[in-house]
Amino acid sequence: MRVPASSANLGPGFDALGLALALHNELTIAEGEGVTVSVRGEGDRELATDGENLVARAARVVFEVADRPFRGLEIHCMNRIPLGRGLGSSAAAWVGGLLGANALLGAPLDRPALLTLAARGEGHPDNVAAALYGGMTVSCATASGVIAVSLPVPSSLSWVVLIPQLTCSTAEARAVLPASVPRADAVFNVQRVALMLASLQVLQTDLLRTAMEDRLHEPYRLRLFPWMPAVASAAREAGALGCVLSGAGPSLLALVTEGAARVADAMTRAIAVAGVAGRACVLGVDPVGATVEPRG
Repeated sequence: MRVPASSANLGPGFDALGLALALHNELTIAEGEGVTVSVRGEGDRELATDGENLVARAARVVFEVADRPFRGLEIHCMNRIPLGRGLGSSAAAWVGGLLGANALLGAPLDRPALLTLAARGEGHPDNVAAALYGGMTVSCATASGVIAVSLPVPSSLSWVVLIPQLTCSTAEARAVLPASVPRADAVFNVQRVALMLASLQVLQTDLLRTAMEDRLHEPYRLRLFPWMPAVASAAREAGALGCVLSGAGPSLLALVTEGAARVADAMTRAIAVAGVAGRACVLGVDPVGATVEPRG
């Protein structure tokens, strides 16, 4: 099974927009006696290797919801998504565990049901929707569950991800947000989310310079990432249309139409000047989301 990384918000789309990126965790799930988890790659010395592992917890939810007896699981994870960087590592774990267990049981749950379970576990729908459905997703929580729509992303766009060598938990990044915001800021973001979706539909990518602006979360998170304005400015000066926090951060996501390598270099140099180590890479979009291959 392969599950993509994801970047949430994309600037103004707080808890609503997500983007699946071509960086994947791979895992296998089989029934066993008790729960055992092996982890290679990212988090190999940090993640639990028993029933407390997030993949295992997610998988067990499917057994409970489907009302199937649970004896145990044998899980093997090859992780490439960095932990605590705003690239959807926990969302990938939820989606991988849910989807893998569902396949193991003969798919008693459909993808909308899995999406609702994943969003409930994750606490918000944007990353899990992107990881599950691929492309750019618009997700919406309702009283009966989560609705998500996957949109195609123009191939003319490239995505540069700057990954600092520091971490930030989603809980920490949400703790700095205010309980309410001025109406003018809410209107500002509604307008820009609408502009983003419209500009992508009609391929007017120049409008994305404005559409990626945000007032709901990034201004408040600057206290956690004081180097962000300098790095974002360097990205734009190098040719990026916009540069935003990837999810709750600390990674940054820059959108470019040309010169992706130049933008990546500019971002790397800017964060180094700020005294923070980091690396930049250019990632494509995963258009299909999580996939399951039955074991032979």
